[in-house]
Amino acid sequence: MAYDENNIFAKMLRGEIPVKKIYEDEYALAFPDINPQAPVHVLVIPKFKARNFPEFVQNATNEQIAGFMKAVATVAAQLGLQEDGYRILSNIGKNGGQEVPHLHIHLFAGKVLGPMLCKK
Repeated sequence: MAYDENNIFAKMLRGEIPVKKIYEDEYALAFPDINPQAPVHVLVIPKFKARNFPEFVQNATNEQIAGFMKAVATVAAQLGLQEDGYRILSNIGKNGGQEVPHLHIHLFAGKVLGPMLCKK
């Protein structure tokens, strides 16, 4: 399956959809999630066309991968999240709950987040 140039994050990166930027550099863009699941819920997306994390790692350069991961850490630092802690998450594919076919990292913080998965 090819990368969808019309996904919402691709449109944000092209400036076609306005974004409340929290952070931006040559590798990444960060902004608040429109449907927050925690007091702090930020999305960090790479400025690289990849549908998911495996595709990004396979096709991006080491510099792009490192730059993106450093951007995630920089956003957490700028928001002052190190002391109390935070969670990063990337959903991959249908079973992983991915809704937008562009790699994105969720950064959650601001409360005790509980277990990673609901116990059934």
